[in-house]
Amino acid sequence: MTESTLPTKPPADDITAVLVLGDGTVFWGYGFGREGDAVGEVCFNTSMTGYQEILTDPSYAGQIITFTFPHIGNVGTNHEDMERDVAASRGLVVRENVTDPANFRSEGHLHDWAESVGLVGISGIDTRKLTRLIRAKGAPSGVVAYNKAGAFDLPALMKKAQDWPGLKGMDLAKDVSCTKERSWDSTRWTVANGYGTLKDPKAHVVAVDYGAKDNILRCLAETGARVTVVPATASFDDIMAHKPDGIFLANGPGDPAATGDYALPVIKKLIDTGLPIFGICLGHQLLALAFGGKTYKMHLGHRGANHPVQDLRTGKVEITSMNHGFSVDGDSLPDNVKISHISLFDKTVCGIECTDKPIFSVQQHPEASPGPQDSFYLFQEFMDMIQKHKTAA
Repeated sequence: MTESTLPTKPPADDITAVLVLGDGTVFWGYGFGREGDAVGEVCFNTSMTGYQEILTDPSYAGQIITFTFPHIGNVGTNHEDMERDVAASRGLVVRENVTDPANFRSEGHLHDWAESVGLVGISGIDTRKLTRLIRAKGAPSGVVAYNKAGAFDLPALMKKAQDWPGLKGMDLAKDVSCTKERSWDSTRWTVANGYGTLKDPKAHVVAVDYGAKDNILRCLAETGARVTVVPATASFDDIMAHKPDGIFLANGPGDPAATGDYALPVIKKLIDTGLPIFGICLGHQLLALAFGGKTYKMHLGHRGANHPVQDLRTGKVEITSMNHGFSVDGDSLPDNVKISHISLFDKTVCGIECTDKPIFSVQQHPEASPGPQDSFYLFQEFMDMIQKHKTAA
């Protein structure tokens, strides 16, 4: 669609929001959250639960999330389900109008929460049509705009979408990483007691924060790890000054090759120490790059809580939560790095392990909660690796 063929006004008087893609495709709807507009990559997520965790996952920085599950907002929002203290995504797209919450844990309405964290939302659009479009053509650039008066400059919005450079080549880890070191001792949540506190640490793990979800840190602490979180730009000396027993490379957004400009020299030195290393998502991709492998931008990416992954070491199939738009090229890995997990959707690499060092990583999110908990064992595997290394030393 060209600028001259764009609609000149909304199709109905009560329209308050619009989603405009870079190719001129227009979806009209009803706004909620923050008034204004936001530009980013439009993707879709197939999860049926956990929308607040998804919206606050730093890995979604730079993206507008389309939820394929139609009832988003019906469980409300609460402070315990935040993966970080701010929203990382740029906007959200949902099918049904956001209703009042009906859940015993709710502390507020999704509309009010989205407004408070600066998210622009649109409801009432055909998300099946949008999802099919993304599936056929790949994740496009787009702008979601909310204006209570229904006034929109569609040519300007389309140009904004077209001018957005896209995630390929974009380093976003610096934008979502912590800016100073911090300690972490909170453990996983339970219905009876909420979040716990680590009482008897077994080891010290330094987590490099490329956009770490808080529940990853909780899962590390649950195994007995005292965690020190350092910024994405931390130097090798900064990390080793903490005398870690193990290193964790966190998830995060953007192109791993771009983040690698400053991360790879540090990770290569960490590999040479022989310390146990565990990476998740972006950390997994960066680890593969540090070993000499390659990554590539996927057509769609994997985003949802229903992705089957096979552990090639055991043959076990895990249902996992995923969120990534880049993948490791399995053919590019060196001889001392083997593929440990694969996606059963498309056979892409979902895990690697080093054959001569205590190092491994996975693409999926084993900490996902709510969501599949099939991969929780990976955190204990990391702790067992640390304990074995400490004993041998």
